[in-house]
Amino acid sequence: MMIRGASAIRVAISIPLLTLAACDPVVNVAGANFPAWLLCLIVGAIMAMILRQVFAATGLEPHLGPLLLIYPCLAMLLACLIYLIFFSRI
Repeated sequence: MMIRGASAIRVAISIPLLTLAACDPVVNVAGANFPAWLLCLIVGAIMAMILRQVFAATGLEPHLGPLLLIYPCLAMLLACLIYLIFFSRI
């Protein structure tokens, strides 16, 4: 009886995981497949580094607050916006 219950739990866990894995868009870059969120995260981090230079050049950086919190949040915000703009199916 214990084996039947354990296999039912495995099936109940694996079905949602299999359906969620098929929802991620894949981008082909030079023959290698990458998940779209990974490319968006890289582009968002690069854009945050560019904005950091802009903030430092204009003198806004001292007024932003804790920089260890601001720049990772800015990178994540930009990555999510890029994902929504280019890969959203709405």
